[in-house]
Parts: sequence; C-alpha cells; structure tokens
Amino acid sequence: MITTHRQRARHALKAAIAGALLIATPYALGQSVSATLRGNVTLDAVPANGASVIATNVNTGLTRAVQANDTGNYTLAGLPPGAYRVDVDAGGKKSSQTVVLQVGQTATLDLNVGATQARELDSVVVSAERLVEAKTSEVASYISLKEIELLPQNSRNFLQFAETVPGMQFIQSANGQTELRSGAQSANGVNVYIDGVGQKNYVTRGGVGGQGKLSDSSASNRGTRGNPFPQLAIGEYKVITSNYKAEFDQVSSAAIVAVTKSGTNEFQVDAFYDTTNEDWRAKDPREEANGVKAPSEQNQYGIGIGGPIIRDRMHFFATYEKKEIESPATVFPTNWIGPLPPPYTDFAGTFNEEFDEDLIFAKVDLTLGDANLFELSWKYRDESDYSFGDNESPSYGTVNANEDSRWDLRYQYTGESFINDAHITYEDSSFSPRPFLSENGFSLFNGGFDNNNFTFNYGGGNIFDDRGQKGWGFQNDLTFNALEFAGGYHTIKTGIKYKSVDLTVASQTPFNPLFAVDLNDPTQTPFRVKFGGVSQFGQTSAASDNKQYGIYLQDDWDVTDRLQLNLGVRYDYEEAPAYLDYVTPQVVIDAFNSPNPNPAAGGAPYAEALRLGGINIEDYISTGNNRDAFKDAIAPRLGFSYDLTEDERHVIFGGAGRSYDRNVFEYLARETTKGSFPTYEYWFDSPTDPANQCQSRGTTCLGPFDPIYFDRAQLDALATARPLQGAEVFMLNNDIKTPYSDQFSLGIRDRFVVWNHDWQTQLTFVYNEYKDGLIFLLGQRYPDGSFRPPGTTWNNAPWGEHPAYQGQNLGNILLGTNGVETKAKQVLLSIQKPYSSDSGWGVTLAYTFTDAEENRINTAKDDDTYIFDYPSINDFGWNTSTGVPEHRLVMTGILDAPRGIGLSAKLNLATPMFYSTVNCVEATDPDHCFWDAKKPDTTLGYKQFDLAAQKTFTVMEDFNLRIRFDLLNAFNWENPDGRDEFSGNFGAPNPNFLNPTTYLQPTRTFKLSLSANWR
Repeated sequence: MITTHRQRARHALKAAIAGALLIATPYALGQSVSATLRGNVTLDAVPANGASVIATNVNTGLTRAVQANDTGNYTLAGLPPGAYRVDVDAGGKKSSQTVVLQVGQTATLDLNVGATQARELDSVVVSAERLVEAKTSEVASYISLKEIELLPQNSRNFLQFAETVPGMQFIQSANGQTELRSGAQSANGVNVYIDGVGQKNYVTRGGVGGQGKLSDSSASNRGTRGNPFPQLAIGEYKVITSNYKAEFDQVSSAAIVAVTKSGTNEFQVDAFYDTTNEDWRAKDPREEANGVKAPSEQNQYGIGIGGPIIRDRMHFFATYEKKEIESPATVFPTNWIGPLPPPYTDFAGTFNEEFDEDLIFAKVDLTLGDANLFELSWKYRDESDYSFGDNESPSYGTVNANEDSRWDLRYQYTGESFINDAHITYEDSSFSPRPFLSENGFSLFNGGFDNNNFTFNYGGGNIFDDRGQKGWGFQNDLTFNALEFAGGYHTIKTGIKYKSVDLTVASQTPFNPLFAVDLNDPTQTPFRVKFGGVSQFGQTSAASDNKQYGIYLQDDWDVTDRLQLNLGVRYDYEEAPAYLDYVTPQVVIDAFNSPNPNPAAGGAPYAEALRLGGINIEDYISTGNNRDAFKDAIAPRLGFSYDLTEDERHVIFGGAGRSYDRNVFEYLARETTKGSFPTYEYWFDSPTDPANQCQSRGTTCLGPFDPIYFDRAQLDALATARPLQGAEVFMLNNDIKTPYSDQFSLGIRDRFVVWNHDWQTQLTFVYNEYKDGLIFLLGQRYPDGSFRPPGTTWNNAPWGEHPAYQGQNLGNILLGTNGVETKAKQVLLSIQKPYSSDSGWGVTLAYTFTDAEENRINTAKDDDTYIFDYPSINDFGWNTSTGVPEHRLVMTGILDAPRGIGLSAKLNLATPMFYSTVNCVEATDPDHCFWDAKKPDTTLGYKQFDLAAQKTFTVMEDFNLRIRFDLLNAFNWENPDGRDEFSGNFGAPNPNFLNPTTYLQPTRTFKLSLSANWR
C-alpha cells in the first residue's frame, strides 16, 4: 500500500497527540463541574502552618482533607457542589463552619481558628453561607436549585432559566421549538456540559444533543419541543458567556455547566404532576380571528428517588419525567381570501399537533476510602412529535422521532496535592423525521404557475431523513493544587480527550411525489409533478467514523493576594472521513469539462465560464487524497482578575481568548447526499393555462396529464430514463476550516450591603467575533463568467446556466466554503440579591445591550447556510444581525410568604429584533434590489410577565405536599414570532410589511401543579 503525504501527516499528528494522551493518562480531573475551596488559615492572626482543613459533604459524607502550608494557605479541589462542614484544627484549637459551594466554582474561605464556633449540623445546613466566586476572569452567572424549583416556568426545560443571565436568549417559537442562543451566534455555538461531559450535537443544528433541527426549509420542520434532560435530575448550573477556560471545547458562544443530583444518606422521593388545557388559556390571535379555540392540553409528570446503599459510601438516584402536549395549530392558505372551494374547504382551519416524551436519568456513586470516587450514570430520551406548517394540512405533516441515550462512567482519585478525574462515555442519538402519510401530495396554486401563487399543501408530506451519532469517548484531566513557584501560587490543570463517533446522515427528501393543481381548475388536473429519485452518482446516506482529539493546559496563577492570572491554551483536531476521503463523481467532472450547453459559450467547456467568473473548480474537486483535516485549532485563552480592596468585594476582571467549535456534519454530508436524491420536475398541459407553459419546457413537458402518473412506478421510470436531469451538485472546498470565535471582555464585580443584605453586581463589556462559518454559494455562471448580465445587480442570476452530461442538464451547483462572520458588542449588567433562607427573599436583574452585525442575513435567527443572490459572501456586505434584540431586560423575584407560601415572578422585556427582507422599495430601480434588515416601529418586541405561588402542607414530619399555581403571560401580551418580510416591489410598498404572521406562546395561561416530597 502506498502511503501518501497526507496520510503521513495524519499519522504523525495522531502519534503526537497519542503521546500526549499517554503522558497525561495517569492523573486526570474533570474540573468543569467540581468546586474548589481555598483560603488562608490563621491562629491568633499568625499563619497556621500545618493546620488540618477537612471538608465534609453534609448530605453524602464525602470527605476531603488537606494541610495548610507554611504561609497558612490551603486548597481543596474536586468537591462536588453542595453544602460542606469545614473543620479546622490548628495547634489543638478547633473551628467549624458550613458553606455552600456551587458548580464549577473556585471560592475563597479564610479561616480564623476560634472565631467561628461549631454549631449543630441541622441548623448549620439551613443557614450555610453560599460562597461567591469573585476572582475569576470568566463572564459567568449561576442558576441555583431554588430558582429552578420556584421561578415560573412552562416547559420544564432547565435551560430556560439561562435567560436570566445577561447575554443569553431562550427562544420558544410559535410552534414550540426551543433554542438557546448567546450573542449574535446561532444555537450551534452553545455547548452543554453535564457532570463535566459535553452534550454537543455533532450532526444537526441546535448545539445540544437531542435538540436537532433539519436544515430543510419546510414549515413542518420544527426540530423538537422536548427537553434535553430531566429537570428533576439537575442540581444547579453555571452559564459562562465569554472567556471560559481551556478545559471547555467545541463551543463558540455560551458554555452551560450543569451538575446532576446524587443520592444522599437520607432516602428521599420527589414526585410532581402539572397540567393545563384550553379552558385555562386565552385564545391566540389566530383563534380570536377565527372565533374558535382549538382543544389543547399539556401534562407533565415525574418522580425522583434517591438514597443510601451504604451510608457515607454508596448512593443512588433515579428520575423519570413524562411530557405530553396537544397544542393548537392554524392552517391558513396564502394568496387566497375567504373559504377555500370544495373539495378543499376542510383543509384549512385550526387543528391539533401532538408531542410525547419520556426522560430517564439514573446514577450510582461509590466512595472507597477518602480518595476514590466512582460514578456511573445513564440518560435516556425518547420522543415523538407530530407537526405541520402554517400552509400545510395535517395530512402533510411530519412525525419526528428523537432518541438519545448517554452513559458516563467516572473515576476520581484525590491525592495529597493533585486530583484525577477520568470519564469513559458512550452515546447513541438519532433524529428521524418521516411523513405522516406515505401517499401522493398536492400543492395548490391560485392561478399562474410560479411559487408566488402558492396557497397550501395537502396529502403526503416530503421529509424523510435520518440523522445519528453513536460512539464512545475517553477524557482525562489533571489538577495540581497550590504549586508555589515564580513568586506565586499556581493551580495547574491539564487534560486530554479522545472520541470515536459514527456520524450518519441519510436523506430521501422529497419522499412523496408532489402534484401541483390550480385552485381555479374544477377538474383538479395536475399541471406539474415534483418527486425525488436516486441519481446516477452519490449515495442517499453519508457515514463517517470521526475521530476527535483534544488537549489543554491551564494555569490559574495567584501572582499576589490581589492579582490572579488565568493562562491557558487548547488544541483540538478532528478527522471526518466522509469529507477527507470523498471522491467527486466522474460524471460531475466530465460535465464541467464538457461543452457548455449555452450556445453563447461557443463550445467552450463549462469550467471555462467558472474560471472567467473567478472560480477554480479544481479547488472543489476531491480525489479522495487531496484534503487534510484542519490542523491549526490552537486556542490561547488569557484572563485576569484584580481585587481592589483585598476582600473580594470589588474585583476588576477581563480576558481575551479564542475558542473553536466544529462544523455541523450535515453541512459536510450535503456533498454526498444532496445530488444523489435529486428532485425531478415534469409538466402537463393544463386547461387553465392559456399560455401553454408546458410546451415551452421542452423534454420535461409530458403533454396532457395521464392518471398513470399517480403511480410511483411510472415516475421512477421517468427518473431512470434521465437519472442526472436536475441532480444538484454540492461541492465543498478542499480546504475547509473549523469555525471559531475570538472573545474579549473587561468588567468589574462588586459586593455591597443594602438593607443589611449582601448584593452582587457585575458590569461587563464584551466583544465577540465569530469567523469561518460554512456557507453554500450558487456556483453557476454565464458563459462570459458573469453572475448577472451587465447592467443588472439583482435579477437574472444564472439559475438556468447548468453544466450538461450526455444531453442531461445537471441541477444547480452549490459551492460550500468558509466565510460566515458575526460581530457583537455587548454591555452585560447583572444585579442580584441571592435568595437565602435567613432573609426569605431574592431578586435578580439581567440587562443586555447588543450591537451586532453579520455578513449575511439570518445567521443567528435561522442559521441560514445559503446565499444565492451574490457571487461571493464578500458581496453581501455587513448587515444588522437578525434574531438579536438591541435591549433585553429580565427580572426575577422570590419571596417566602407567611404560612408556608412561596411566591415568585419573572418579567422579560426586549426591543424588536431585525428581520431580513429583499428591499426593492428603496432600490434605485427594479434591478437594484438588495438584502436589508428592518425592524418594526414599536418600543418593545417582546414582553411577558409570569407569576407563581406555591403552598406547602406538612402531612407528617418527613412528608410534604405542595400545590402550585403558575400564571404565564399574566397580561396576555401578544408577542409576534414571524412577520411579513416582503417589503414590496419597486414603487409599490407592501402595506403589511412586518405585520405579525405568527405569535409566540404562551397566551395568558394558568397551570396547576401538585407535588409530594418524602425524606
């Protein structure tokens, strides 16, 4: 076998990384969720050299111990978040106090022996001090279990609480799909880490595993209404919006760091049931217009059980959650006024969509001695979602099957001056949309035979896809605590990651034939049919055994008692064989080298037109041996924090860093799958077509319609006769890079006392640049190389200029390359008085100002990966980002009222977002339209006020019942989702421009919840 230069380079790089893995393997620690407690021990104001510091988890009995050094400093790392009794013994004098450590936190606790007396454990747990992490360069906030349990909520998606953090948006669209975004990037840039393990969605859009969405434009393609993880299993989480440390990978916007609950030394059971229906909600605007409210119902219920297997040593926790939704959806025809004529009358109106989800999480932990901790956890998610679009009858809908299973085996070893954490993981995730019916579909038009006259679809739908990721991973991390050198104390972290994961994309869209019918034709005779079929080249599926490697080094350096530097660097490398080993079909190469079918080309090969247009097609032709994996993903991350007053009450912080994400596999797989199942189009004579458009379409006109074409076999015969006709050609650049973001931040944290309570504020200025996102451009050119005829800048793009092979015109050429960029300047303000049982109340305020732009339209909102209107993304220019409000304010409050009543509220306000439009109204002439971003002329684009009240009844000493009422969108404010984005034609503005077309849920809704707790 001949070893190529590319193969030798791959082997050398893998060998270097493997060597690093072997070196790092003996000691490892996953630090993203564990907390660190550090500080100084003094005895009579003198550093207590050799003092013993012991931290004991009051719920599980887990113990960690360390001795203070000669200056009295100590560090306890690798502590699971929770309440700890901290015992100190210095020269025979003892002291004890209890504190609460949060997920991923590095907290300071200075201990003056004798100043704090030991208290009874029960009272200590109730009044334990929640420590604050002030000396960090991260731009981060915490979501506590109290907030998760008490704040108003509709979906039980634990990620919804992230919207209480400046810079974050939790989007729940009109069709119920949820997304989490940060800055001006799409949801793809987010990563969620559960117990230190990333949950990245490698194949489809959405960022989080199981939250996938197709890149298809079908209205029934909603993604998922499901929850990524059972909320009962989440203990708390941390949201890092910028300047995360080097341990975080595959992320370019926000990192969500969550820790799951564990069993404790006390057996406990939690159960809940909540419900709402159409009688408990207001009509949405469409129902108001129709005068009919559709039946709807939402039920969510679950149970969590945990307790000891061996007290202080082994525990278990398990939870199950169920979600059932029956929601209203209105089908309304476009380009039609009034009721539809028979036999289509019953196809429009208000109908129901259905969703069903099961979530399971189970976890067992075992502590052997004080040094060894084992954990085994499993998450399983199974859901079915039936949905249809605004212009689709229920029969045309899609059923999305979504399944996600993940295992995590963890081993942590605590040494005298280091901590190791190792994870072996396995995941198996699939997302499989299918048509609700397998039969012919019909597309209705109101006269004319172009898409501008489309009304709606019925019959069998068109989406048939499979997306999956399955494989195992191994990650190790190592932390050395409080090393003293170079004039300061260092916490050194290093880690490695290896993952072998099979990625698959299979597509047979459009699945059902789609016959076009004129609504005005009483004979219902089709005038066109579109259908999919297997072409002569390519495959309907793409599979890739990807290998991922990562290594990092992080130094948190306490230069002085006031100044800390956070110095890190990360390197990641991924091989995607589906891209690297892809071979461009010979028929495609032959088509480019064949004579251009346009007579104006004078017989020159089609590639010559591309060359004249600045495209070297050789940059996109793959031999299976001329592509390399991206090797430059070196990500430095630098940060600092400076304590102005040496008591961590006023801290300046900032940083700069780079973070690489990854390319969504579905984008890479298009090269393999898109052209292999092309859409064929044939026309028929129509009695309502006096211009006889069919006859003008050459070989694709079949004359009068014959009912035999309702038989799929007849259509397949047409495709077999001309297998390349219309087959789209997707081609990727041979030098695809990995997208990344550069992040810069500067801010100040303050703690001060108001009304005898500690308040915390954080003001941060953030700048984030995202680069090298994938984009697909229209690759055709006119014979002279132009993208448009001279004198035009908008119309007449070269849609009809196709290469041909053996008399068959291929479809459109789509060239994929890097180029998408976003820029976001943000001011983030957080003000909070954290809830405590002593005070009985807490409030938070999160304000975000965003000035964002992107070099295309809909990057953040829809992650649109196509540009057809310009020859290059550089010609698109910079536009205001869509999907990102300029101002956003979220306020929450929690109050312990008398008689065991808990009250909470949340206010969410945002200014209008920009929407994309083709602006012909402000053009100089009809040929000079341009893409533009416009926003409605309103003060607020989103507003919602939610309330919740909960009453606890103590049935017996260890058994409580709770009844809870949530009032969502209490003032029934209307919040538009979709708007009419057609600005109008030249000289004829659209009077409905930016008027709402769809609305976000919920309307004013009352929700009842019952829960029980036994411990």
